[in-house]
Amino acid sequence: MDKATLGQKAEKLQALIDADETLVLPNVWDVAGARIVADQGYPVIATSSAGIAWSLGCPDGEIISRDDMLFMVKKIADGVDLPVTADMEAGYGEAAEAVADTVVATLDAGAVGANIEDRSSQAAGHPLLDYDLSVARIRAAKKAADDYGVPFVINARTDGFFGGPGDGVFEEAVRRCNAYLEEGAGCVFVPFVRDRDTMEKLVSAIDGAVNFLANPVAPDLGQMQGMGVARVSIGGLFSLLIYSQLRESCEEMKSSGTLSWGKDNIIHPEMNKLMG
Repeated sequence: MDKATLGQKAEKLQALIDADETLVLPNVWDVAGARIVADQGYPVIATSSAGIAWSLGCPDGEIISRDDMLFMVKKIADGVDLPVTADMEAGYGEAAEAVADTVVATLDAGAVGANIEDRSSQAAGHPLLDYDLSVARIRAAKKAADDYGVPFVINARTDGFFGGPGDGVFEEAVRRCNAYLEEGAGCVFVPFVRDRDTMEKLVSAIDGAVNFLANPVAPDLGQMQGMGVARVSIGGLFSLLIYSQLRESCEEMKSSGTLSWGKDNIIHPEMNKLMG
C-alpha cells in the first residue's frame, strides 16, 4: 500500500477518534470477520491480538511472534478498504527501538494504527514497565511513524488497572496517559475499568482521547458516548462468542443429534459473495 493511501487512512482514523461520536471498534481476527464488520457499516477495522493468537493455537499475551501477528494484520488490511488499527500487544520488545521497529513493520503490513501496551510481556506477573522507559517507547514509536511519513495513530495503553484498582493506580494511569499524549499518541487506552464513576473521572483527568474496553458488566455504548469516551473496543469478545457457540453446538450434536444452531446462519452463497 502506498504512503499516500496509508496517510489518508491514518488521518481518517484520527478524525473519527476526535469526532463527537464515540468510535466503536468490533475487534476481529481474520479477513472474513473484517469483511462482515465493514459490511455492517463500521468505518474502521480493529484487530484482536487474543483472537489472532487463539486462532493460531497460542494463548494471548505476546506468545506468538511479531511476524505471525503481522501476517494476519496484513491479510486483514489487504482484504478491506477501511483503515485498520492493529493490536500489537507490548510492541514485541521492551526497548524503545523494538517498539519503533514494530511500528514500521505494522505500517509495512498496511495498518495505520496500533495499540502499544506498557506492561512487560516477559517478566513474571507482567508488571508495568518503568515510567521513563514507557514514555520513551511512545516517543520512539511516534518518531518512527514520522520518519516513515505517515501520521500513524498510536493507541497508547496503560495496564495499571489489571487485577483491579489499588492504591495510586488511578493517579498513575492519568500520569502515564497524559505523558503518552504529550509524546504524540493519538489516543490512550485504559482497559479493565468497568465502573462508570472511574471512567468519568479518567475522561475528565486525561487531556485527550480515551479508549475503554467494552464489557457486558460495564456501562453500555450509549452511556460511554454520554461520558465523552472517544473510542470503545471489544477486545477478544467476538472470538470468545464464536468459540462458545462452537462448543455449545458440539454439545448439542453429541447429546441430541440435532443442529438447531444452524438455522439462522449466514448461508454459503452469501458468505462467498462477501468474500468475492
